[in-house]
Amino acid sequence: MASDSPRPEKRRLEEIETQWSLVARAHDGSDQPAVAARQVLVLRYAPAIRSYIGALMQNDHDADDLAQDVVSRLMQGDFACATPARGRFRDLLKVAVRNMVRTYWARQNRRAGVNIDIEQLGEEHPQADPDDKTWLATWRDGMLDLAWKALKDYEARTPGAISYTLLKLRAENPAADSVGLTKLLNAKLGKEWKPEAVRQQLRRARLRFAQFLVDEIASNISDPTPERIERELIDVGLIEYVREFLPQDWQTSGRLREKA
Repeated sequence: MASDSPRPEKRRLEEIETQWSLVARAHDGSDQPAVAARQVLVLRYAPAIRSYIGALMQNDHDADDLAQDVVSRLMQGDFACATPARGRFRDLLKVAVRNMVRTYWARQNRRAGVNIDIEQLGEEHPQADPDDKTWLATWRDGMLDLAWKALKDYEARTPGAISYTLLKLRAENPAADSVGLTKLLNAKLGKEWKPEAVRQQLRRARLRFAQFLVDEIASNISDPTPERIERELIDVGLIEYVREFLPQDWQTSGRLREKA
């Protein structure tokens, strides 16, 4: 029976392209590489941007319009001023999006002749921002979606791999024991897996998912050291997906491992 390789795909931290390098390439002129980099930015962050704007505006039509405006600005290269020296990428993106919401509200209410306090969105300080929880939830969901996509892509290009299929079945059936999960997997794939083999494959799938999640987090940090990655995982609320795979030498090796 073909099976997944027991070792997940791993990249050294220094080999992971950060979003800062992607941002720099996206704003390096108007040639095809720059356009392609901007398209990557849009594909990666458009869902998070739309979700956050929707939470702030609570009007789907206006949120759609403004989200499209933000995406258009990304495609036009209007975020060239974003640099690592100005803070975390997710914080800068949040502030940029929220400022556009504030501007939109101010413009709309000037047209309507209504006076409202547009400061209700808070000051531009992430630590004291009342909308920080909303953005963190949006960002967390975005990172999870990207990790799921990476796992799905891994399965699609790896003969015999079942990581995505199996982990999705587990997520959709959290109460199923190993025997029940095996039955579900066999019915879906039309193959005969044994419960012990499924338990082993599930551990590997969870490790792969954790690695892809670490890669996503690392890509958003200007200097992705293991310590900074772990701190970001904690801050964003994703450490639970990774904690069990952090070995004792994580701070020096930067490698996740399946514990015995």
